[in-house]
Amino acid sequence: MATTAETHPVDEIPPVRQLAAFGLQHVLAMYAGAVAVPLIVGGALRLSPADLAYLITADLLVCGVATLIQCVGFWRFGVRLPIMQGCTFAAVSPMVLIGTTGGGLPAIYGSVIVAGLAIVLLAPVFGRLLRFFPPLVTGTVILIIGVSLLPVAGNWAAGGVGAKDFGAPRNLALAAFVLAVVLGVQRFAPAFLARVAVLTGIVAGLAVAVPFGFTDFGGVADADWVGISTPFHFGAPEFRVSAIVSMLVVALVTMTETTGDLIAVGELTGREVEPRSLADGLRADGLSTVLGGVFNTFPYTAYAQNVGLVGMTRVRSRWVVAAAGALLVLLGLLPKLGAMVAAVPAPVLGGAGLVMFGTVAASGLRTLASVDFRDNHNLTVVAVSVAVGMLPVGVPTVYAKFPDWFQTVMNSGISAGCLTAIALNLLFNHLPGREPEEAPALAESA
Repeated sequence: MATTAETHPVDEIPPVRQLAAFGLQHVLAMYAGAVAVPLIVGGALRLSPADLAYLITADLLVCGVATLIQCVGFWRFGVRLPIMQGCTFAAVSPMVLIGTTGGGLPAIYGSVIVAGLAIVLLAPVFGRLLRFFPPLVTGTVILIIGVSLLPVAGNWAAGGVGAKDFGAPRNLALAAFVLAVVLGVQRFAPAFLARVAVLTGIVAGLAVAVPFGFTDFGGVADADWVGISTPFHFGAPEFRVSAIVSMLVVALVTMTETTGDLIAVGELTGREVEPRSLADGLRADGLSTVLGGVFNTFPYTAYAQNVGLVGMTRVRSRWVVAAAGALLVLLGLLPKLGAMVAAVPAPVLGGAGLVMFGTVAASGLRTLASVDFRDNHNLTVVAVSVAVGMLPVGVPTVYAKFPDWFQTVMNSGISAGCLTAIALNLLFNHLPGREPEEAPALAESA
């Protein structure tokens, strides 16, 4: 009698109770980053509070739809791995420039739509480049992703960038408390609770934050119960050549970053990303970006912070992240719920982020452990790639005097490090060069 093939952990569907808890955990991990992009762009364009709120709800709605496309998939769209989608920070500077030099939101959305279509068309080309991502490159990229995200967690722990009490001891104490709860639950709690250690830490942090005045629920009362994003709410898109060119550069950067994230999740889940599945994942990015341009939001990419959550919890089901996508759709349709999630204090997220992002970096080290570093230049490839990737993270203004297109590529530590790792791997391990010299034989003693 034929036996049914065992279901891969990526395709397993947990019970509804676990789906809800695991999915909420993913939403909380990415929420602050997801709403940051519309807040920054909308603030730079001096939009009214009502328009800012509209941008945020539109973003959450498309975040959810994009995540569902990536996790569930249809035809040749979606990598079908536990990947959360959100607005890319790589597009912030170009979009602010486009919007403030006379183009406004219509010019931004026109360039976003063209960039999304370009990603769809270029996806098969990137898929065929997968052979240039051996463990030496993937391990380095995963390490850079994790380390480059740690300052984000540090800023959250200190109170959030721009906070009046940034760096206050009470903020760091709250973040340390959340971190201690996450670690304690992971070490001592039963298996199921350990898998929602981040969610448990955030809930415990909230329980402490409310009586000590860390939270502000004023936005919940002001938010509408129902809000629906309609296509081209801010006007018909405008297609300006300069805006399109800058957004095409962003598209190449996001494709590079997404490639690293997809490979990282493939490593963590035990389902290797192949050229076809990589192309499907990138194609989903492109489709989501087109939807972003139509529904009043921005370019989309895989969110690295959730890669760390997959590695830390070892919950590999794509249906968990699909549940998170459904929850984001709900938050996008019910602004009052979105305002409640937004009330989670930054230090609470910072305590959880430290362990999540550190897990990504540690996963990169685990991949690099399988690389041979003897009698070759692999150590140089890792060293220089990490250095180049960390340069804009440690010195954010290092490329301030360079052209905008260069800043778009190199100000992202992930894309800068990834491109460097690929180039150095080609230089040292693929291009012909001199043979290594043999060590001279020691003369025998007379």
